Amino acid sequence: MKYPATFTREPEGIVVAFRDLPEAITQGDDEDDAMVMARDVLRETMGVYLSEKRPVPLPSKARRGEQLVELPPSVAAKVFLMNEMLAQDVAPSELARRMGTTRQEVNRLTDLEHSTKIDRIADAISALGKHLELGIGNDQSLFAQP
Repeated sequence: MKYPATFTREPEGIVVAFRDLPEAITQGDDEDDAMVMARDVLRETMGVYLSEKRPVPLPSKARRGEQLVELPPSVAAKVFLMNEMLAQDVAPSELARRMGTTRQEVNRLTDLEHSTKIDRIADAISALGKHLELGIGNDQSLFAQP
């Protein structure tokens, strides 16, 4: 998952803003620092959406002048899981029942602060009738398929 962002040079540094996630704004001292800060604010914004149980908007196509900022695959997988849970109106307790596990484990699957094996996230997505695919390419390296 790669989100388009504008990198605007201002007197105080380079300001980064995400069109798809208006609350995600940061800045850096130079281009490299701005990209590091952009990745950090993008991840933190995903954490807010997940903790508030709000669907995360998927990235739109980049426009002229925008740069793409990529989410780590583990974060993208958790975003896909939570988005699917919300789309299907499946509570953590129901997903736990489908997976034969505890609600606490399902809560950890959508917690960015908790390290989770990708196989377990794939199991949860399967319990929702979807499957997770990993790939190598220039476009999107992680996506969920019906």
